[in-house]
Amino acid sequence: MSDLYEEDITLWSERQAALLRRRAAGELVNEAEVDWTNIAEEIESMGRSERDQLTSRLAVLLAHLLKWRHQPGYRGNSLRLTILEQRRRVEKLLGRNPSLRPRLDDLLAEAYADALLIAERETGLPEGAFPETCPWSFEDAMRGDFLAWET
Repeated sequence: MSDLYEEDITLWSERQAALLRRRAAGELVNEAEVDWTNIAEEIESMGRSERDQLTSRLAVLLAHLLKWRHQPGYRGNSLRLTILEQRRRVEKLLGRNPSLRPRLDDLLAEAYADALLIAERETGLPEGAFPETCPWSFEDAMRGDFLAWET
């Protein structure tokens, strides 16, 4: 069964899902066909993927907030809408994964390191032009009145 996992994960996942559904319905299945080890790995992987996606969204949000703060001459509707979009996507991810809320401080710090690289690349401003640590709490970064407090 593990060979199929390595060769064709889509087919493997379809077969494993079918086996689990049959077993959940009370049907007897050949336990040797159930790939418990890789099923557990895939479930853990889903959690990591959600956390990574949240960190990525936070990085984009923070990068655009940095651009908004440090390049006022480039403020426009596109930048504003990107900030709003990322906030919306962050909230959706947290809605689906409320267990990530207690980890937001760590995730924000991790995301800020990526945000610095994004902001430096996209603005052309030199290294050191932005604060070394994130200037916003999660709550601040998500505030809807950013236009007022960042002008």
